[in-house]
Amino acid sequence: MSQPFTAIATLIAKPGQQDLLEQSLRALVAPSRAEDGCSQYDLHRDLTDPQVFYVIEHWASEEILQAHNASAHFLHFQATAGQTIEHFQLKRLGAIA
Repeated sequence: MSQPFTAIATLIAKPGQQDLLEQSLRALVAPSRAEDGCSQYDLHRDLTDPQVFYVIEHWASEEILQAHNASAHFLHFQATAGQTIEHFQLKRLGAIA
């Protein structure tokens, strides 16, 4: 099993879709925080560009993140919000200090 890590997801909404994307992202927060192995799941919006969102997550392992990605609430997010996303990137970070 892999080690704990922090993930930062960057999502950029398509023009005019930022409110819909925000609603969908907000709906992910509570069920994601309740998942075993998730110790942080925080949603942020860029203060200078309201189309850009960041989700800062901390997972106990890569396997647990993969289970999150297969969860009903995440699959629902993909099915309903996928058309609102212009760009998505996920960075995995390992703590060094």
